[in-house]
Amino acid sequence: MMPAWYHRMNPRERVLSWIVAGTVFVLLNLWILSRVLGALGGAHKEVVERRAKLAEQALYVKERDLWTKREEWIRKHQPVLNNPAEASALLDQLREVAGKYNVLIENPAIGSGETTPYHQTVFASIETKSPWPPLVHFLYDVQRPDTFIVFENVNLVIDGSDPTMMRGKFKIARWFAPAQRTK
Repeated sequence: MMPAWYHRMNPRERVLSWIVAGTVFVLLNLWILSRVLGALGGAHKEVVERRAKLAEQALYVKERDLWTKREEWIRKHQPVLNNPAEASALLDQLREVAGKYNVLIENPAIGSGETTPYHQTVFASIETKSPWPPLVHFLYDVQRPDTFIVFENVNLVIDGSDPTMMRGKFKIARWFAPAQRTK
């Protein structure tokens, strides 16, 4: 029953061949098992992702009327960008609100920002110095939904020379209607 080459081996070689064969068998099974478990893990992850996506889609369907009304409101109220000089108007608006609350504006800079299918932006970069309560009022007054002004980048720290003062660096953008609205 046994091949001739096996009978020619001494007992020590036979044991060693069984150990090698067993090791190869175990390693092959471990490799197959890891592939199967990896595939199961990937399938489980995909199922979880699909369930989350399905729940998100169900929520969108459930709230469709709300989002339709919001989109309609945005289309009616979002301002149109007439020219890039709108950035200076934004800076003037920021200065006006800052003056109302005694917030000092330093190092103002203006520019035009990104253009996406949903909006075009112009931005103003400013640094501020003020106590905390006036700064909060300034931030509140600047960012109202009907003004389409957003804070793209905010960095607030306590002034090192006066712990009652806050220093802020802001990149503030105003979102205008896109050049060509998508339907």
